Amino acid sequence: MSLRCELTGKGPIVKNKVSHSNVKTKTWVKPNVHKRRLWSDALKDFVTLRVTTHAMRSIEHVGGLDKFITRQSPETLSKRALSVRSRIVKARG
Repeated sequence: MSLRCELTGKGPIVKNKVSHSNVKTKTWVKPNVHKRRLWSDALKDFVTLRVTTHAMRSIEHVGGLDKFITRQSPETLSKRALSVRSRIVKARG
């Protein structure tokens, strides 16, 4: 399973866990990624994507998947999200 958000590109990072004795231990921090069905108003259909909870909150804040995905830069979107974006742009006209 992919650990990267398809809309924001957020992925796992490496951090140092520092103990009381100041020993640094490298650990991985994985994003909270969920496979979700998101409604697209332009397509009148659900789209299944792997998104983080932060991205889901951002989609709600902006006003829906269509507005969020068209405002997002193409470099951060995955291949599946880019195909959804092109379908939305075509459907809007």
